[in-house]
Amino acid sequence: MARTAGQGEWARHWRYERLPGLDLLRARYVRHTFPRHSHDGFVIGAVTRGVEAVGLADGTLHAGPGSVVLLNPEVAHTARAGGPDGWAYATLYPSADVVAEIAAETGTVRGTTVFGEQIVTDPGASQMINEVHRAAEEGNALAADSLLRVVLARLLRAHGSSLAARPRRSAGSTAASRAREVLEERLADPPSLEALAAELGTSPFALLRAFRDAYGMPPHTWLTNARVRVARRLLEAGTAPADAAVALGFTDQPHLNRHFTRIVGVPPGAYQRERKNVQEQDPPLLVPCEAWQTRQHPQTYVEQRPGLPSPPSSRPSSCSNPSPGPGPRPGRPTR
Repeated sequence: MARTAGQGEWARHWRYERLPGLDLLRARYVRHTFPRHSHDGFVIGAVTRGVEAVGLADGTLHAGPGSVVLLNPEVAHTARAGGPDGWAYATLYPSADVVAEIAAETGTVRGTTVFGEQIVTDPGASQMINEVHRAAEEGNALAADSLLRVVLARLLRAHGSSLAARPRRSAGSTAASRAREVLEERLADPPSLEALAAELGTSPFALLRAFRDAYGMPPHTWLTNARVRVARRLLEAGTAPADAAVALGFTDQPHLNRHFTRIVGVPPGAYQRERKNVQEQDPPLLVPCEAWQTRQHPQTYVEQRPGLPSPPSSRPSSCSNPSPGPGPRPGRPTR
């Protein structure tokens, strides 16, 4: 986990090996601001304290206790505190395959599954999301898997729908798609906007508008988001953060640290360490946020919070460089 002295910020982004296809984030943020980004899977977050402000293409929505944030894959958004006291939340990141399987099993949605609302008031679902976290933290696979299926089925039944047929592509959307393909191929050494537009036979401003319309963010923001996604996979496979930074075209490791922490919510070292802990079943780590840039990470454990199990305590000690973690385990929740 991560913690900021004086602000009460903490975060844990991890994976429970008995629930493949699912990432979990439990955190409280006050000053942290997530820049515009997107996820390749779903975001299902339960706000437990304070207010979260979620910035979407058509405006900013606010979620408080009892609210559930529902974001579909690839929806560009920002997130920040909606008040001076910040917000705390427990979030599930199920893959599209996990959601599709549960939708098919329950018969709630036919076709490609999406949520029709971004923020809903559902205290019962919010409580179940927290219970999924609690069960996973306790190592109770049966409860975690059961609760995950129940809460996803409930949300799909109430707010799920089938993805509407896509309209025929315009020239602008085709250019945006081709631009994305070029950037994916050249993550470490991307062309300038002018060179990219010339390669695609369009103008820089036309490409900028088309790309923003298609993906909710300009090309340079999308590129940073894509680099961080690949960095996550490299870290999960055991690549050292410094090597991942070089491979993806970041200036240096602090450059990767800054963008990774802003988008994911925890620094690369803590992210990789949690993946290693999936196998070792170690207690969650707290990394002080003020140490993110200095890379001095004393190890402590988070204090008990209402409604969550009390973790063990430990004397502070120095953290060494993170050991390589296991690779990702795509798949479906364990039955």
